[in-house]
Amino acid sequence: MLVSSLTQVEFGYNDIPCIQDANVEIHSDEFVAVTGPNGAAKSTLLKLMLGLIQPWKGNVFLSPSNKEGKKLQVGYVSQQISAFNSGFPSTILEFVRSGRYASGSWFRKLSKEDDVLTEEALRQVGMWDLRKRKIGELSGGQKQRICIARALAQEPDMLVLDEPTTGMDLDSRFGFYQLMHHQVKVHGRTVIMVTHGLAEVAPYLDRIIELERKEDGRWKCCTTTSCNGHFVPVG
Repeated sequence: MLVSSLTQVEFGYNDIPCIQDANVEIHSDEFVAVTGPNGAAKSTLLKLMLGLIQPWKGNVFLSPSNKEGKKLQVGYVSQQISAFNSGFPSTILEFVRSGRYASGSWFRKLSKEDDVLTEEALRQVGMWDLRKRKIGELSGGQKQRICIARALAQEPDMLVLDEPTTGMDLDSRFGFYQLMHHQVKVHGRTVIMVTHGLAEVAPYLDRIIELERKEDGRWKCCTTTSCNGHFVPVG
């Protein structure tokens, strides 16, 4: 099932294009990495896919429904983890539980199932034992983990993660890649992840989207059908 696509998309900032002729398709049950050097508009590509910014040219598609015909649930974790300052009042548990409201009214009473899914999400990222701590007390890597846990608690059809392993040590990163692989293969979710550690995560991936610099300094989208293939320009 086609979940998201960009067709001949162009976008930029201050009248200067940073992405041109982008043609991307994201399908259900895929673990996809978006990679490229610093400044390669990787975060911008994710925001375009999610409809958070509108392209100058071309078409963006985001499926309104999942494979079961229900509303598509998207869990998005941006890079702006440092926004949680030392005065942020919520505990880890409260913050991750709030992700359960994504599947219903903000005024509903959370159920036992909500509690179970919250605990499961926190255990998956290794933060359950710290659940009573205030978010403002956490390190950058720990804040990253609880944002991922909140996204997982939403039971998303698609997880969109912008450099989610920032601040994690090597063992934690490999554990995270295994967790995402499990989400795709066992739970049937789609995972799109911006990363610089392509060599580490490659064995777990289904596909890679790479942003490469064109001769004029702008960026083009390249893709592979598998991690062992060659990058083939599509724009």
